[in-house]
Amino acid sequence: MQSLKNQCAVPSFNRRECLAAGVALAGGLATSKFSLGETSSKLIRGKAEHVISIWLGGGMGQIDTFDPKRKGDPKTRKAGAYYDSIDTAVPGVQLCEHLKKLAPLMDRVTAVRTVNHESIDEHAAATNRMHTGRSISGTVTYPSLGSLVTHERGAVSDGAPPYVLIGYPNVTRGPGFLGAGHGYLYLTNTNEGPAGLSRPDHITSDRQARRESFLAVLQKQGKAASEQKVRDYEAAIQQSLKLSGPEFNQAFQLDKEPAELRTRYGGEFGQRCLLSRRLVERGVRFIEVSHNLNFLNGAGWDVHYEGILQQHKLIQEMDTAVATLISDLEQKKLLDKTLIVITTEFGRPPEFDSGGGRGHQGTAFSCVLAGGGLAHRGAWGVTDELSKKIVENPVDLPDFFATILASLGIDYTKNLYANDRPIPITDGGLPVKELFA
Repeated sequence: MQSLKNQCAVPSFNRRECLAAGVALAGGLATSKFSLGETSSKLIRGKAEHVISIWLGGGMGQIDTFDPKRKGDPKTRKAGAYYDSIDTAVPGVQLCEHLKKLAPLMDRVTAVRTVNHESIDEHAAATNRMHTGRSISGTVTYPSLGSLVTHERGAVSDGAPPYVLIGYPNVTRGPGFLGAGHGYLYLTNTNEGPAGLSRPDHITSDRQARRESFLAVLQKQGKAASEQKVRDYEAAIQQSLKLSGPEFNQAFQLDKEPAELRTRYGGEFGQRCLLSRRLVERGVRFIEVSHNLNFLNGAGWDVHYEGILQQHKLIQEMDTAVATLISDLEQKKLLDKTLIVITTEFGRPPEFDSGGGRGHQGTAFSCVLAGGGLAHRGAWGVTDELSKKIVENPVDLPDFFATILASLGIDYTKNLYANDRPIPITDGGLPVKELFA
């Protein structure tokens, strides 16, 4: 440890850098994917500006969607895919037969087929893992990917929140140790904005102005906020006041869109995806779209037992909405600026359970990237003949996170700080460099 002491004695080496060096040495640099001295000039940096993250809660089966294999038979318990496969715009890359609209667009898409994590195959733990990149800790609450992105890049526009969740609020989507200032606004109804930003009808503009003036007087007369939590809270109030006006709330007026386009997006989930495009146009940095209301198959993506019988309806709904989103963004020249990410908590094994459905599998599953200026190739990574084991190019969760951060020009090697405790932003992940070629 003598070399570390010598480093810490150098005046230009501050306390946080000392701590970071100590953590790196304690963990062993030999096992690190990148060296402590890696310079910013060596980093992979993309040019994306926005993220639309589509969350498929329940566990999308990769073998029945983006990594199809030989067909199985639930009646005889023959392991394999539930559906036939179809060719795509990328030679050699196939999809499930129910992804017909995405198939011709796969040259703008990469199905990362070798995502994996070691979390127990239980929904809550895996959902947390897929949103934060970490296992649940008893000593620190880790920030979500959305909060990481907005902490590093902020909002694209002063007139927009940096992070919007279209779905139910949950701690796994939250800012963790980064503080409330990097949290999200959420809504579940695509026909109106977040409840906290919608002014009641009886509150006129004049009355609102008087309230804001009174609040300003109280803040001026009060003691200066010394607690970071208080300052974060006051910053959140100011942002809410800024966003509660008519300009930003116009984003939620989906009836302003052409009827033909709204129809093309499809039902409730499709309208959420359409809203996400409108939020990108208003300057929102990170939008999560949850596919978790009124599932067409009654069970969602968690297809144990009979839940698999109508799984094709979910796949078709996703296919319609995401294909239209890609085409819509491309038509508006926003696709290269917007990274679309499709994630789920784990995949499904090729074997069928007693009711014909599938269990959970976190050791090999598919997540999807589209747009964002990446060098797409249809698919990345190879699994075995039943999509059960990884054969080539594994992508662990830190690597997947690093790929997303790199696409936005964010330093994926840096440390964040929970108080004075240094925490690597991606737990040591490295981007899939071939997607930036």
